[in-house]
Amino acid sequence: MMSANFIGSLIAQASTAVDDQGSAGMLDIIFSGGVPGLMILMVLFGLSVGAAYLVFDQAMSLRRGEIIPDGTADAVRQSLLAGHVAEADAACRRSPSVLSVVLLSGLSEWEMGWSEVEKAVEDSLAAQAARLMRRIEYLSVIGNIAPMVGLLGTVVGMIFAFQQVATTRGAAGAGDLAEGIYQALVTTVGGLIVAIPSLAIYAVCRNRVDALIAEVAYQSQHALAPIKRRPVRTRSATAAKPPK
Repeated sequence: MMSANFIGSLIAQASTAVDDQGSAGMLDIIFSGGVPGLMILMVLFGLSVGAAYLVFDQAMSLRRGEIIPDGTADAVRQSLLAGHVAEADAACRRSPSVLSVVLLSGLSEWEMGWSEVEKAVEDSLAAQAARLMRRIEYLSVIGNIAPMVGLLGTVVGMIFAFQQVATTRGAAGAGDLAEGIYQALVTTVGGLIVAIPSLAIYAVCRNRVDALIAEVAYQSQHALAPIKRRPVRTRSATAAKPPK
């Protein structure tokens, strides 16, 4: 029993020592790149903070309730079925959202008939989709820039490593060169650590935007469908008659 406890304590001490050495070794590698390496790592840290903020912002703004409030489409449809366009307009304005903006665009053309309403809805949908996509494009930008920044740090580190070999006229051994190379590769790893999650989350957000816009299009068509039954009124008929 005592021997088992003794062996267990030895294993625990050994694992603790390995962990300490591993963490210390990683810190040594991170800070061994000198001022250029630290500057590159600070840039990557800033990019990671920006990516984290964008992820939080999109998690809040791409919620279904923010894009498609419950009850708005039904309220507009019921008001139009009753012939109360003003009430439909008020229902949209009570719940500002992507859906309400699209519905208001369609309602603004209700006197011109369904074809004009449909065109206004399509234009508004395209504008709202572009607006939402612009907000998540920054994640793609960070995901594409971060590896380049990391590669820049690696190239700078490689230059310093080979410069050491050149200045010592070959006195620096393969071990010295290998040390400089692995230190330079730290920034590439940092760039990939920032880029991979950024691009993955960008893809998720892009698909989320596509799904939400598709649902907005469906609900808009359903809510504004009663306008199809109205007689078409041409724009020429609504224009003011010129003075004689």
